[in-house]
Amino acid sequence: MPPLASLVNGSVIALAGDSPDQASAALALWQGLLLVVVACWGRQLVSPGFGLLAAALTSTTPALVSLRLDFTLDLPLTATSVLALWLLGRWAAPGPRGGRWGQAASAALALAAAVLVKQSAVLVLLPPALWLALRGLGRAHRRWQALAALVLVLALVLPWLQHNWITTIGGSNRAVLESAAQEGDPSPFSLASLLWYPKLWPQQLGLVNSLPALAGALLALGAAWRRRRDLPQPPAADQPELTPSGWGWSWLIACSLSGWLFTTLSPNKDPRYITPVLPLLVLLLSWGWWQLGEALRRKAWGPVRWGALAVGLAASAGSAVAAQASEIRWQPRSPLPAVMDAMRQQVGDQPSTLVVLPNAAELNEHTATVYGRARGGQIVGRQLGRQPRERQLVLDQAEWILLTTGKAGMRRDASRALAREIRQDSRFRLVGRWPWSDGEPVELWTRRQPVAASARFDRRFIELAAGLERGPAALGAVFEAIGPQHQLDGHFLYQGRVIDWAQQRLSANPSDRDALWAMALLAVLRNRPDQADQWFARLQTLEPANPWPPAYRSVVLLAGWNPWRAHAVASAAARGQQEPVLQALADVSGTLLANPFSLQGALQSIPEATRRVTDQLKKERP
Repeated sequence: MPPLASLVNGSVIALAGDSPDQASAALALWQGLLLVVVACWGRQLVSPGFGLLAAALTSTTPALVSLRLDFTLDLPLTATSVLALWLLGRWAAPGPRGGRWGQAASAALALAAAVLVKQSAVLVLLPPALWLALRGLGRAHRRWQALAALVLVLALVLPWLQHNWITTIGGSNRAVLESAAQEGDPSPFSLASLLWYPKLWPQQLGLVNSLPALAGALLALGAAWRRRRDLPQPPAADQPELTPSGWGWSWLIACSLSGWLFTTLSPNKDPRYITPVLPLLVLLLSWGWWQLGEALRRKAWGPVRWGALAVGLAASAGSAVAAQASEIRWQPRSPLPAVMDAMRQQVGDQPSTLVVLPNAAELNEHTATVYGRARGGQIVGRQLGRQPRERQLVLDQAEWILLTTGKAGMRRDASRALAREIRQDSRFRLVGRWPWSDGEPVELWTRRQPVAASARFDRRFIELAAGLERGPAALGAVFEAIGPQHQLDGHFLYQGRVIDWAQQRLSANPSDRDALWAMALLAVLRNRPDQADQWFARLQTLEPANPWPPAYRSVVLLAGWNPWRAHAVASAAARGQQEPVLQALADVSGTLLANPFSLQGALQSIPEATRRVTDQLKKERP
């Protein structure tokens, strides 16, 4: 995940406290930023009064109010995205108001901040930012400002992206493509997709906010049509503009349309994804409210419009409060604080992992981690045991397990079956029971005796790492074993034990292959490409006839954005060995270096390498 929101939230929590109520002060900070930006944008469009009206409607918009109560990245994303769009518009405005160096720098900082909060900011920011960049490059007096802003954005974003680009792609694939397929979302280019978010807007924006805006817009458009019919020439300077025109409004409308369109093209149609566009729509709704007041003023009903505004804002606030009140669920308090207190009495401050079988909104591995890490705790919750294949691993190695009875929070048959086995297994004992949903309690179980050293994952990991010398055929077993293990061992304690073992072996014998393979695999899992390169290089020296150490070296060097060394390693190894994978890696890295001969070779070597890897994987299948 990008780090900015965590840095800000963590700083606020360090000062305010880490209970849920105290931690929500971080959300108040992001909410304050959003209101200030909307107010400033509205002030720029019309007047200070209009800015205050827009901020007031933002604070009562149902979808935005709900974000104030959910500790997710959506509120920080919305605040920083709207800030970036506003600052971009200020820089792009016609001179002399726009085109200043300070405006370009502030817009670049805001762009980087939004991306460093959440990657999905690019859906809202990238199209308008690219359009403005191309527009700026075409103007001599803004060209250097656009280039400097681009360099500043890249300088802030690239260090994080370089270190995390693989996990970013994988996480985006799970969150967008896989999630959309599982939830049955419509095709991005279908009519249902185009109408998906507009159908949600009445609920997200609120009818109490939308209907007065619609009435004001219709009155303003009708008055504008009558003025154009009766007065063909341009209006006098003292006559108010009845339609949203000018650079500021054009920019706002363009950003709204662009944000809606590109968010629609994302396969996953979660309602939260359109959130950064909603404040822009609120500004447009505010124009409708403002025009309704202007219509009352034109009819000499000046005092009435202030009363109507007060009634409208009161109704909007009341509707927002009523909507949130309807979400309140009267039920026993979360048992997790008591569960964690009981667990900490036995584990103290030792890093521990709690396997959480329930999966409910208020009781899952994430909420368990929140309470487990509170007040300096070292308890993390992890999800395991919901698949039948994970059953034996939990029974053999899990130290702490959280269960419920019946179907409360455990809707999967595998979870309920595993819970029954744990209660009947003499290796576990019940620590405590606490009331929860529908009278069905939550139970904390622990292993009577710690897992024996011989049963730990350490030896299995060393064997898996050593198996990498056989090439891609061994990768399936590595990932199949490590994924569940990282859930079972949330602090990755096995890695520290393996490192200690490997260092001892290497101090006695620097050529110990098992230790070198273990250290290389650990460097890969820890996303340390430079360290992995060093370990694979030592293995390449020890095993010159084995094509896989240089192949792995080339891969980790590519992962670390070092195609020069990756090309050198793969090319040198390919000259001495007839391995299609090495030739393909040499061609891929050469292509990244803009070598036309490598591009031509890749067209042949990549399919051949793919067949080679596929054949190896097939041979390993039982």
